[in-house]
Amino acid sequence: MLKTINPLLSPELLAHLQAMGHGDSLAIVTRNFPAAAKAARLVVMPGVQATDVAEAILSVLPVDTAVEPAVFRIEAAGGPEALMPVHEEFQAIANAAEGRDVAVAHLERYEFYRRTEEAYVVVATGEDRLYGCFLITKGVVV
Repeated sequence: MLKTINPLLSPELLAHLQAMGHGDSLAIVTRNFPAAAKAARLVVMPGVQATDVAEAILSVLPVDTAVEPAVFRIEAAGGPEALMPVHEEFQAIANAAEGRDVAVAHLERYEFYRRTEEAYVVVATGEDRLYGCFLITKGVVV
């Protein structure tokens, strides 16, 4: 155990977060997402909600400020403007972690899948709420 490190951040996940460079992205996905089929590197966290994982990751990972948006959510069935409670919870977590309003854009389902295939790492959670999938672009520590 390490001081001030969220216990959800396993050695494997921390190694991936550290290895990521500026501009690399990571995906946090639900239990329904085809993570094993899409991931170059996969960390599985069964039984853990996506927002809990996001809070842990964002406690150590800076969100990119060189590109905007640097964060994406998968688009809900209701279209681009449909915000689910999991989206709103994630937004609050990202804003708190960054100390600013973080732009979170939507991506159509198949575009989200495509970008997940390009992600440095995919974190498959036990999230059971629909549309609780997010992509985060890593920034720099200043």
